[in-house]
Amino acid sequence: MVCSSHMANTVQQIKDRLSIVDVVSQYVKLERSGTSLRAKCPLHAERTPSFFVSPERGTYHCFGCNVGGDIFSFVEAIEGLDFKGALKVLAEKAGVQIVYERGEKEKKDLSAMPAHAGQAGERDRLFELLETATIFFSSRLNDLEKQYLERRGITGATAKEFRLGFAGNGWSDLADHLKEKKFSEHEMIDAGVARRNDRGGVSDKFRNRIIFPIADSAGRVVGFSGRIFGENASPEAPKYLNSPETPLFHKSKILYGLDKAKLAIRKHNCAVLVEGQIDLLASHQAGWGNTIAVSGTAFTPDHAALIRRITDNLVIALDADEAGIKAAGRAARAALQIGLNVKVARLPSGFDPADLILKKGKDAWSKEMREAKDIITFLLDVLQAHAKHSDNFRRSVEGIVLPYLADVSSPIAREQYVREVAKRLGVSEHSVSEALGKLPKTPLASDSLKTDSHLSVQDDGRIRHAYSILIWQKNLSKPQLDIEAYERELGESIGADVLDQLKSLGESEQEKLKFIAERLYGKSGSLKSEAKSLINVLQKDRLSFELSEASLALKKAEERGDEKEIGVYMSVCNMLTTQIAKLTQKV
Repeated sequence: MVCSSHMANTVQQIKDRLSIVDVVSQYVKLERSGTSLRAKCPLHAERTPSFFVSPERGTYHCFGCNVGGDIFSFVEAIEGLDFKGALKVLAEKAGVQIVYERGEKEKKDLSAMPAHAGQAGERDRLFELLETATIFFSSRLNDLEKQYLERRGITGATAKEFRLGFAGNGWSDLADHLKEKKFSEHEMIDAGVARRNDRGGVSDKFRNRIIFPIADSAGRVVGFSGRIFGENASPEAPKYLNSPETPLFHKSKILYGLDKAKLAIRKHNCAVLVEGQIDLLASHQAGWGNTIAVSGTAFTPDHAALIRRITDNLVIALDADEAGIKAAGRAARAALQIGLNVKVARLPSGFDPADLILKKGKDAWSKEMREAKDIITFLLDVLQAHAKHSDNFRRSVEGIVLPYLADVSSPIAREQYVREVAKRLGVSEHSVSEALGKLPKTPLASDSLKTDSHLSVQDDGRIRHAYSILIWQKNLSKPQLDIEAYERELGESIGADVLDQLKSLGESEQEKLKFIAERLYGKSGSLKSEAKSLINVLQKDRLSFELSEASLALKKAEERGDEKEIGVYMSVCNMLTTQIAKLTQKV
C-alpha cells in the first residue's frame, strides 16, 4: 500500500515534472486557441473541437461531455483507471518512484479489516491477490509448457515479458497458497480465481492450463485466460477459460496486451486486432508491438472506444476461417460506429496469425499487414469473387456492404465508397445513395458511446459553451461579435426555453461561464468563425432531433395508412434532411 504522506509527495513530484500539455498531447493533437489549446475530445465522439486545455491552470475541460480536471483525472478517464492506476501510469511517465509502505515485499496484512471497509481498500486487496496469483502461476511454468510454447513459436523471453504461467492438476494449489498469504476465500472468489465447491470450501478455477495474465492499461493484473494443456486435462474442458466478470475485470472493456501495445499504437498511429493470446505474442515477436487482442468475448463498441482514444486506425487480422471472417465483420461494424478507419488483413486460407508467422516467417505477416484493405473494398472483393451472377452480387452488396457503409462516420469517406460501389455494380452514385438512405440507422451498442442528443442545459456542454461566449461578449465595451445576431441565432438553435433557462442561472455560475470564455478566446483572432461553427453544430443537433421525431411520426402514419399525414411528414423529413445536409457542409 502507498503511505498517505508519501502519496502526497509523489503526486506533487509528478505535477512538478509533467504539465497538462505534456500528458494530454500524448493522446490527442492540440492546437492553439488564444491562451488555451483545443482538440476534438478524446473522451467522446465529436466533429467540432470542444476540448480545451489551459496550460496556465494545469487543467482541461470539455464542453461537449462536460468533464474536466487535472492530469490525474484525465488519465483516469482516458485509460479507464482508478486514481492509483493513474498514479502508476503518470509516475512511470515522470520517472518518479512510488514509495510503498513497508516495501513491496512486506505488504500490510489487511485480513482483519472491518466488514464495511471502503471500496478502494477492497479493490487494492483484489489487485494484490491477483499479483500474488500471477507470481504463483509464473513460478510453475516448467519445461513441458515452455516446449509447447516454443513449438508455437513463442520464445522464453516473450513468455517472461508477458508473465505466462501454469496452473497444475491440484484442486486447490492456488487457493492454499493464497490462504498462506492471508487472503480470504471471499476475496479469492471476488477476484475470479476460485469457486465454492460441494464441501463448502473453495477450489481453484484454473487447472491444467497455461495461464495468460490480463492487465489493465496501467499494467495491473485484473484477470486471467487459461489454455487447456497437459495429459491430466479433461477432453471435455473448454480450450480456453477466462476469468469471470469481477469488480476489476470486465471483458467488454479490457483488451489483452493494451498495456504493452499503447505506446507502439501511438507511435505508428494504428492498432492491429487479433483473436487470441498466442496470435498476439507472435505478432509482438514479429515486430508488431501495436497488436492487441480480445479477451474471451466479441469485440465491442467499448473496445473500439478504448482504441479510439489512442488512434483513429484499426487493422483487423482475425483467423481466415468462416468464424474468423464473421468475427472480423462484427468487429469492423463496432469500430466504424465509433469513428475508426478500418482495414482488414485477409490471411491465407487455413492460417491464423501465429501459424502464418511460424510457418512462413514474420515477413509474410508484415506483408499481410501492409496489404490490408479498407473494410468496404475488402467486402466488395470477397463478394465479387464468390458471386455466380451479377444479380447475386448486387443483392449481396445491398444486404451486406451497405449496412457497413452506413456506419462510416466520415462523409468524405462515405462518398468515396459510394462511388466505388456504384462502379462495381455499374449503376449511378445516386441510386447507391438512395438505397443507403433507406437503411435504418443502427444504434450504438453501448450507452457510453452516445454522442449527440436533443439539447438540454444539463446534458449538453456545447450549449453552455455557446452561451458563455454570449455573456462574455455582452460584458465587453467593444465586442467582437454582433451580439443581437449571435443571441438570435443561439435562440433559434437551442430554443427560446433553453436560452431562458441559461439566463436564469445564478450570478456565480454566470461569472464562471464568462471567465471560461475569456480564458478560451481572450487572445483568439478567430472568435467569429469559431462561434459560427459552434452555432452550426447546435443547429444541426436540433434539426437532427426534429428529423428523428418527424421520421417516427411518418412511420406511425404509414402504419395507420393515413395518406394525408404521410405526405405532410414526408415533406417535413425531406426539408429537414436538406437543411442538415447544408449545415454538414459548413461544419
